[in-house]
Amino acid sequence: MPQHLTGFGNLSGVTTTTTIMSKLPHIGTSIFTVMSQMANEHQAINLSQGFPNFPVDERLTAITAKLAYENVHQYTPMAGHSGLLDKITRLTLASYNRNLNPVTDMVVTAGATEAIFATIQALVNKNEEVIILDPSYDCYEAPILLSNALPVRVALNDDYTPNWEAIASQMSVKTRMLIINNPHNPTGKIWSEADFIQLEKLLELYPDVILLSDEVYEYITYEQHHISVNTRIKLRDKSVIISSFGKSLHITGWKIGYAIAPEYLMREIKKVHQFLVFSVNSLSQAAISEYLDVVDFNEIAIMYRQKRDYFRELMAQTPFELLPCEGSYFQVASYASFSKQSDVEFSKELITRYGVATIPISTFYANGKDLKLVRFCFAKDNNTLEQATLRLQKITF
Repeated sequence: MPQHLTGFGNLSGVTTTTTIMSKLPHIGTSIFTVMSQMANEHQAINLSQGFPNFPVDERLTAITAKLAYENVHQYTPMAGHSGLLDKITRLTLASYNRNLNPVTDMVVTAGATEAIFATIQALVNKNEEVIILDPSYDCYEAPILLSNALPVRVALNDDYTPNWEAIASQMSVKTRMLIINNPHNPTGKIWSEADFIQLEKLLELYPDVILLSDEVYEYITYEQHHISVNTRIKLRDKSVIISSFGKSLHITGWKIGYAIAPEYLMREIKKVHQFLVFSVNSLSQAAISEYLDVVDFNEIAIMYRQKRDYFRELMAQTPFELLPCEGSYFQVASYASFSKQSDVEFSKELITRYGVATIPISTFYANGKDLKLVRFCFAKDNNTLEQATLRLQKITF
């Protein structure tokens, strides 16, 4: 049901009432905010929200300090700092062997969330449908609804591989966009070559469907690299690919992301981007541009693999059962063997009783599907991981 918001105003001494119909009536405070607030209230160790708590690379802070005294404090061009756009071009070529035009094929955004929002607002029209694969991050649905379009939620298999039969059953002439997330948040799953072959076959049947590929954890993978849509010749000319320096370089508060797309799509995305933010933080863009000359993304992946392995070793002393983690800095764990609580209630009790904050996986599903799973963020210093798992060892349900 529509939600009406009522406010009171006073004009020339006359009291008036204004009724506003909410465009997002069912959307409230995100679970990430709720759990972080509870963690603060109860002095809990916060393994819920996905941000690192260890220092940024000193080379990056030194570059930033130097640039703070230079002439980098005014608006950059709308699409991004020219030096950074050139570096993204080189990075994409080195990582995926894809040649891009920095002028026509990319835009630097205020984080990956703005890139996703601008893409959906620019390319999805009223009454069209967008397929979202659950469990899914919560930033996809709002821009679809604000476009007066329909989000169609399709569940992944319980092992978080794509259910191609279910996805195909929801495709139609109304489908405008399909959103995929690889490596996957919240589960850390990475798509296989077979998955992409199935995706290519499906989209051949629907040539007008745009693929939105959320790849913000692309450089945080372990036993195998993720397969980027940048490498898929059959897909990339109908795709928008979203990346995040915030995630890749553990500088989430900088909110610097970027989108890559063919010119005919990027032209429309830039139209929306210019009226959302016009351009994003100039100092951050300049600093990242210089930093890309010295940073090694392979070293970042190695560092996170060490954290993953250490956290899994520590968690072996707790009653949780750990699911595989192939990418991202999230670890999904099952508590089904020792508690029948809903994952939301279980997560709240972890905070209030044991002092550790996590995220219930059911909140990533439209229907609240509860498999008794929670998500831990292990992008923390070792002391934080050690203290958290010591608390989790005390669980008695």
